[in-house]
Amino acid sequence: MRLLDALAAENSSTRLEVALTAGTHPEPGFVDALVERCAVEPDFFVRDMLTWALTRHPSEITVPKLLAELCSERAQARSQALHTLSKIGDPTAWSAITRSLLHDADDEVARSAWRAAVVLVPDGQKEGLAGELAMQFGRGDREVRRSLSRALVTLGDVVEPTLRTAMASHDPTVRAHASATQRLLRDPDAGFDLAVEEARRVVALGPDREETTAC
Repeated sequence: MRLLDALAAENSSTRLEVALTAGTHPEPGFVDALVERCAVEPDFFVRDMLTWALTRHPSEITVPKLLAELCSERAQARSQALHTLSKIGDPTAWSAITRSLLHDADDEVARSAWRAAVVLVPDGQKEGLAGELAMQFGRGDREVRRSLSRALVTLGDVVEPTLRTAMASHDPTVRAHASATQRLLRDPDAGFDLAVEEARRVVALGPDREETTAC
């Protein structure tokens, strides 16, 4: 309770220092307070430190607590738990990355689920995950779309068939997003914005015009 009270201090620098101390000197009794604070902490840097502190504790203690948070009605609790699970990297958490989390109505939860999924997915299920993620091409704003593209690129060449299918969609937004993702897969240094602009041009002109222009 003393730790939880300290993590709720008014000053964010104080909260940051408390989280740092909890990670520097980990104790099993800290885990509940750290997880509970993750759900409500307003400061990004403090949340990041809370995650780091949790990674310093044994996964057999932290992972069950974090998995329980995935059922929380509070979006930040779900999002931060997913983020922390992706940092811990315990493969036993994979089965908890459900379809409902991957398609969560809250963009931050969905983005965290995508990042966790591509870290935890077993090799034999990468293609299925790629198909699930590709169902959300065109979702959200630039940051959401970039997160989805990065997640798919992380899966590697296994996503190529899924990308080709999406690039044949009747929806031009889906086609452009899938095309941009394919360009990032082939050239990770190209940058998302450049890939999007090139993809939009291809969608507008059509692939045949693209080949002519390129020559």
